[in-house]
Amino acid sequence: MEAFTQAVSILDATLRLATPLILAALAGLFAERSGVVDIGLEGKMLAAAFAAATTAAVTGSPWVGLGAGIIVSMLLALLHGFACITHRGDHVVSGVAINTVVAGLAPTLGNAWFRQGGQTPTLEAEARFTGIDLPFAEAVADVPVLGPIYSDLISGHNILVYVAIVAVPLVAFVLYRTRFGLRMRAVGENPAAVDTAGISVTWLRYRALMVGGALCGIAGAYLSTAHNASFVRDMTAGKGYLALAALIFAKWRPVPVLLTCLLFGFLDATEARLRGVELPWIGAIPGEFIQALPYILTVVLLAGFVGRAIPPRAIGTPYVKER
Repeated sequence: MEAFTQAVSILDATLRLATPLILAALAGLFAERSGVVDIGLEGKMLAAAFAAATTAAVTGSPWVGLGAGIIVSMLLALLHGFACITHRGDHVVSGVAINTVVAGLAPTLGNAWFRQGGQTPTLEAEARFTGIDLPFAEAVADVPVLGPIYSDLISGHNILVYVAIVAVPLVAFVLYRTRFGLRMRAVGENPAAVDTAGISVTWLRYRALMVGGALCGIAGAYLSTAHNASFVRDMTAGKGYLALAALIFAKWRPVPVLLTCLLFGFLDATEARLRGVELPWIGAIPGEFIQALPYILTVVLLAGFVGRAIPPRAIGTPYVKER
């Protein structure tokens, strides 16, 4: 029974740690399916985390903070679109520029405004997204097997965790069952054909980036107002790049994106539990190795599978309208 309790605890942590990866990867899916390379996921998440924490600290409302994070992230997405869609600039350079600027600007503004070394003030409970107890969670907690699964694993998460899970089937529906999704996939494969049909390639790509910006905003707000209680310098810690790797490994499909992000979250969740574990012939596992496991797995997965993952044909290629 103790092993079962440990397993539930690890899976619970997996959901919480995978949430920002899921949201960021879905954001990248919209951008890249429309033909825009989105290296700037990391920067948009970090900017949204800073905006959300700052606004929540000032207003005392996590919802206002969430709105601020989404707006800032969408503005950066539009900036990325302005550079690489309107002016046909290099997509990778534009994304890296966003990451670099935000990494320096956010802690600088935080230090100037709050004088806490680039951090924002610690948020009170009412200024954060806290756990939600689902109906009957306490009543069934003592029921063997099903009780802990419902009360500890399914119940008790903050609302943004549930948003991330619901976002996966919703994105799949939009991508495969709506006119916008069909056109977005088409513009990522053959923008000339879409243009010939009288549909604006530029507007479609901008809309995809705005949706992605909103999802990135939720991911960033989750980090600073739900998973943590303040903004900390470089708090994304490469999650934007992990999300991009998950997207590539999942071949730009929503459900495999979810599974890959859960795998990364699982590795992160087991980190604390593997610290100091003694293995035969090896001894204690170094903590640094455990921390590096998600990144090592990323390299291994991409080295083994990226060759089989075929990206949208028009990705990264500026579209010039024929006259």
